[in-house]
Amino acid sequence: MSQRETVTSNLDEFIAVLPERVQQQVRAHADLDDLIEVVVDLGRPIEARFPGKFELLDGPPATRADIKGIVTRVGEFDRDNRAGIEATLHRISAIRNRHGEVVGLTCRVGRAVFGTINIIRDVIETGENILMLGRPGVGKTTKLREVARVLADEFDKRVVVVDTNNEIAGDGDIPHPAIGRARRMQVPHDREQHQVMIEAVENHMPEVIVIDEIGNEAEAFAARTIAERGVQLIATAHGNNLENLMANPTLADLIGGIQAVTLGDEEAKKRGTQKTVLERMAPPTFDIIIEIADINQLAIHHDVTDTVDRILLGEPVTAELRRYDTAGQIVAVEREVEAAGPPQLDQTDELDALELELRRAERHGRVMQVLAIGVNREHLERALREQRFPASVTNSVEDADAAIALEWAVEQGQVPEGVEQVLSVRSDTYTQIRDAVRALAESAESGREAFALREAREAMQRVIDRDEPVELLPQSAYVRRLQHELIAKHDLESATVGEPPRRRVRVLPP
Repeated sequence: MSQRETVTSNLDEFIAVLPERVQQQVRAHADLDDLIEVVVDLGRPIEARFPGKFELLDGPPATRADIKGIVTRVGEFDRDNRAGIEATLHRISAIRNRHGEVVGLTCRVGRAVFGTINIIRDVIETGENILMLGRPGVGKTTKLREVARVLADEFDKRVVVVDTNNEIAGDGDIPHPAIGRARRMQVPHDREQHQVMIEAVENHMPEVIVIDEIGNEAEAFAARTIAERGVQLIATAHGNNLENLMANPTLADLIGGIQAVTLGDEEAKKRGTQKTVLERMAPPTFDIIIEIADINQLAIHHDVTDTVDRILLGEPVTAELRRYDTAGQIVAVEREVEAAGPPQLDQTDELDALELELRRAERHGRVMQVLAIGVNREHLERALREQRFPASVTNSVEDADAAIALEWAVEQGQVPEGVEQVLSVRSDTYTQIRDAVRALAESAESGREAFALREAREAMQRVIDRDEPVELLPQSAYVRRLQHELIAKHDLESATVGEPPRRRVRVLPP
């Protein structure tokens, strides 16, 4: 912790919810200020945890009465089995048995730390959209809390905090003073965070929105919507660094999204690359990314557009590294940082589901090139991306396999000859274009099914020849079922493995 930081932790309120027989032990502990959490598990000694160590408190093991006493003193447990203490940042998490009874509690101390954004204060003041990355426990939420307070109190900004799990502003209806004059919107369920994000913009006219943990595609899309409306967005996301974000198919849209583009022979030769390359799809939602190594050390990418493009091209990446020295002063240097480089199209374990689909399609001559005729190209690219359809938008009539065109363009004969499939839309809206892409995807589904079954047949032969399991490429639930049925007909066994979006079939040896 830097010399400029101060901490407030409301420890008295925390100790008051613990069993009375251990309150005095905790209060009198020499390391009380460093207490992380108290663990209460039925039938086990009550445990106090500190940085790098734990201690078993004196007295008998925890009883049901001990657990019930804590539960009655805290707020209501929500659907993720977490509760809080009114007007504090403390968090109580429950473990339940098969009958839904609480048999264990993790009582975690929540602390408001002031001064944590001194190291990035100038970045926050730019008004740019900022995304913070870092492993759990590194201090992202702590920084967000102070960002909200500083922008609201010192810069008189209209700040709204979207607080999904009450991590930023604490439990109860009255937000913790640590967020200052910023307003807090609670989220009924974590699956509804994206809806509350949009509601905040539409109903409360914020100048700044603060969000902790953008974690799914709907939230990523809501973030882009907010940014496009001119509201400053400051958020955190899953992932330790920018490369993690680029490799995450769900969240890649935060940095503009990544698409596989098939180049013509001459262009590929000119670039000196393979025919299929990765490119950024759109402008990033966030202008600046801060990678937090620990509470006193971080790296800042001031131009996300340039950084992402350089990584995709395999070029060196420069970031500003900042840290506190031993005197508590901020030291900043520009330095070339090691980047993982662009995802490689021939390394399946580095590809997301969409890239796998693109590679598979390319190998079998099925990367569809779609021509936009009178329709918004960005709408079309977004629809292709969201449908995870293995296609790219092309400007070349010669390369086009299909076209999506406005009805008046079709009626006036503006569709070039040679385009195999044409889908028309009445108007140039995203909804119309999305529906056309869905129809295009459905018409191509039969081809994908044929490939998936052919892949399964080839895999079965390899399993028989080598007597070892073979995994197929990720597929939808329906296509996986077809593969399982085919494998069973040949007296082999199979299993579904992996997590979405990488669910796939594994063919097992006899």
